[in-house]
Amino acid sequence: MSLGEDRQPKGARPSLFLERQSYRRRRLTDAARLLPILGAVLIALPLLWPSQSASGDGVPLSSAILYIFTCWALLIVISLIFGFAARRMAANDDSEPESDRWPR
Repeated sequence: MSLGEDRQPKGARPSLFLERQSYRRRRLTDAARLLPILGAVLIALPLLWPSQSASGDGVPLSSAILYIFTCWALLIVISLIFGFAARRMAANDDSEPESDRWPR
């Protein structure tokens, strides 16, 4: 066996470790998939607040509406950031598609 030979036998799967760029792209995709769940939780949170009609210590409706629209605007900004980051990663990614990488 010479030093220049590949030590992996033919037909063996490549390393399980991902390249840094594809790892970051996948984590960004995972975060983008969790964004609707985060949005649902944040928007449903005012349902747990005490109503003002039940007691005098409740949260005013104007504060609840302001909170909901703030969450909505924040979710839009976060999704725009994810979109720009995904577009930038796709532009920098010059590797071949994963389907062409694996031997058949």
